Amino acid sequence: MPLRATAPAPLLTHRIPSSGEAMPVIGLGSWITFNVGNDAAARAECAAVMRQFFAAGGRMIDSSPMYGSAQDVIGDGLQKLGNPSQLFSADKVWTSSNGPEQIADSRRKWHVPRFDLLQVHNLLAWEQHLPMLFAMKKAGQLRYVGITTSEGRRHADILKIMASQPIDFVQVTYNALDREVERRILPLARERKIAVIANRPFRQGELTEALRRHPLPAWAAEIRCTSWAQVLLKFIVSHPDITCAIPATSQVAHVRENMAAGAGPMPDAAMRNLISAHIGRLL
Repeated sequence: MPLRATAPAPLLTHRIPSSGEAMPVIGLGSWITFNVGNDAAARAECAAVMRQFFAAGGRMIDSSPMYGSAQDVIGDGLQKLGNPSQLFSADKVWTSSNGPEQIADSRRKWHVPRFDLLQVHNLLAWEQHLPMLFAMKKAGQLRYVGITTSEGRRHADILKIMASQPIDFVQVTYNALDREVERRILPLARERKIAVIANRPFRQGELTEALRRHPLPAWAAEIRCTSWAQVLLKFIVSHPDITCAIPATSQVAHVRENMAAGAGPMPDAAMRNLISAHIGRLL
């Protein structure tokens, strides 16, 4: 009797605390990887990445006006794919000048009627932008409001805003070696019912590149990981206070590998500490 093909395991989802909406734990970043200009072949590859991302159950794509041509490339890909309905569009405002004008330009580049999430990029002019974003949300022009930082910067300001403003999302750097947010930011996010997006899961490729010369430990099979990228992602998304990680890639094979990390058995707290300690010893 021929063997039946088994369906891929469904992606783990975490709830957005302010709404209860389910979000697949693996998203798609676009920093550097989607900044390909008008290169037709590279744009086609980015569209193929997005096709595979959606086919695997992904939803959140994250970008910013400061990512070069990434917004245009995302919009081009979405149109090629027929504007997938499952898209969760996450973008940013980062200029200190005309925020509404920049947001309107970003929306035109994405070819979306509205963004699901807009974030103040690296807290630039947050005092000016957050009231505008809250007003857009109240008017139905936006679903969620957030703030971002990266590489461990301005955590004191992040904590102040989280404690005082009714934001829905915070985006911070979190990976197996950069764990400082576990101390105060993640507990406060849980307390304040704020979703958390983890950026730089691979330190922009630094971690995966350094780890590739080391064999996977035997325990990786226990959580069905066949690559270091999957180990790194499962470390992140298994944390109960992380809503979504946003690895960036321009290769279909890599997005397929990344999406597989969002399914199957996940490490518990003890294994997460084992993963972090093991990688710390190797690097």
